This record gives sequence, structure tokens and C-alpha cells, in this order.
Amino acid sequence: MTHGYSHQVTTPPPAEPRFTLDRTSPVPLYYQLAQQLEAAIEHGVLSPGSLLGNEIDLAGRLGLSRPTVRQAIQSLVDKGLLVRRRGVGTQVVHSQVRRPLELSSLYDDLEASGQNPATRVLHNRVRPATPEVAAALRMPEGSEVVVLERLRLTHGEPVAFLCNFLPAGLLDLDSAKLEETGLYRMLRAAGITLHSARQSIGARSATAEEAERLGEAEGAALLTMERTAYDNTGRPVEFGAHVYRASRYAFEFQLLVRS
Repeated sequence: MTHGYSHQVTTPPPAEPRFTLDRTSPVPLYYQLAQQLEAAIEHGVLSPGSLLGNEIDLAGRLGLSRPTVRQAIQSLVDKGLLVRRRGVGTQVVHSQVRRPLELSSLYDDLEASGQNPATRVLHNRVRPATPEVAAALRMPEGSEVVVLERLRLTHGEPVAFLCNFLPAGLLDLDSAKLEETGLYRMLRAAGITLHSARQSIGARSATAEEAERLGEAEGAALLTMERTAYDNTGRPVEFGAHVYRASRYAFEFQLLVRS
């Protein structure tokens, strides 16, 4: 007689981050928990797609009240690091993109930080330069410029809408190539040496069109950046006007004390 045996293989649950809460600290407990959750996301302990335990279980494990845990989680939902999905639970989305303020391309910075950049070219056409673009590129108003409109994504989600203007004839800007690499890489490959740039950063609310493109609510906070880049002869070769999702993106500054 043959006996059948079934062997069930169980997969151990993923490692959970360890939280250390100081109840004697003046820092609120919800904020301590939120900071440690954010650090776990930033350092990959909680990877994109990871599910957090429900609020009741988490509160029980940490000896916290449910409202305290809910406030910590909500603060990271507001930052775009977590998302609540009906029927699924609270899920890690991704870490925020942090970009240094230097003359580099968004594509290169995202790739260097492991953010899996992707690009959708929305428009690539030649148009007469507006007064603002003509002034930035030091050319007569109405001169022909290439207008590039691109959506930059990380982990499959939009993070920035990029609008760039370059003098027509400066280089061949193939749309298929632009979806595989960054604009500054193409400039360098064409023998154009970027030397310096003038840049301004601001913030405003998303228009309905921008919100739809970026997957945000109308009126959501956006970071803005305008930059004119110059080659090693001092010639302006590119003017960009970009908007970024504030929930997914931050600029980092290094400040030096002047003696």
C-alpha cells in the first residue's frame, strides 16, 4: 500500500524594521514612529510594495494608541511614501527623490540613486521662440527653437514634467533616443561641453492639466525650476522650465560658512 505525504513549504514573513520609541522625549511619539518608518523606507528595509501591518496590530506591538499610529502613517501618506489601498492595506510606494543642486541632469541623478528612470516624450517640435525663451537663449524673438516636452517617471510613476528649449540645429534630438537616455548625455555625446548654469527654484499649485499628467490632485504642491545652461564658450545651449511633484521630490543644498 502506498502512503502519500504532503509537504508544505512556508515562506518566513519579511523582516520588519525595529522601532525604538523614547517615551521620556519631548518629541511626540507619532513623530518618532513616522521618522523611523521614513528611515526604513529610505534605506530599503521597507521596499516599494511592502505592506505594513494594520494599525491595531502595529499599535499593540509598540504599546501605542491607535490614533498615534494612524497619525504617524498619515504623515507619510501625505509625503507620498505610503498609500492606503482599499482591500489591500497600507503599502510602501517609494522613497522621495532627493536631488543635489548642481549642474546635472535629472535622468543621471535618478539613475545614480537607483530610481529606475523612464521618459515619455510628449512633444518634440520646432517652434518660434517666445520673448522669454529668446531672452534666455540670447536670440531674436521668433527664432526657431526645438521645444521638448517630456514626462519623467520613477518606478512607473510620474515625478516631473520637463519642458526644454534648444536652438534649432544645435543637435539631432531623436524622440526614441530621448526615451532611452537623458538630454545632457545627448548634448555631451554631440561634443557640447556644459560649463555653467543659472537656475531658480520656486513652488506653486498644480493646474488641472499638470495634475492629470503627474497623477496629483488639482492644486497639489509643485516645485518649479527654471535653468539656462551654458557651454564652455559661454553660449546658452538650453533653457528648461520644469515642474516636480513635491510629494515625490526635493532639492538638497550644501551650505558653506563664509569666513
